[in-house]
Amino acid sequence: MKPEQIYQELKDLAEKLEINVSEQNLRTAGIAVQSGLCKVKGRNLFIMDKHKSIRKKIKILVSHLAKIPHENVFIVPAIRELLEKQKELKVED
Repeated sequence: MKPEQIYQELKDLAEKLEINVSEQNLRTAGIAVQSGLCKVKGRNLFIMDKHKSIRKKIKILVSHLAKIPHENVFIVPAIRELLEKQKELKVED
């Protein structure tokens, strides 16, 4: 899969898990801000720095989504493999 397809599949998975992914310009925040998951008015929101490279965006989303139970959701095999590899990395740490 191309990086753009992987990123889109990850965003689709986030939506299935009831997490909205929003790309924002975090450089104008005025304070040190990082991409990540937060809760706003009871809804899960993943804020992604739109200036990150596509590979960084993938890495950030995979690292967060791997922590969330997703066994009962259909996931494209290539994306499931990425999530499983991330879980294995966390176990080894």
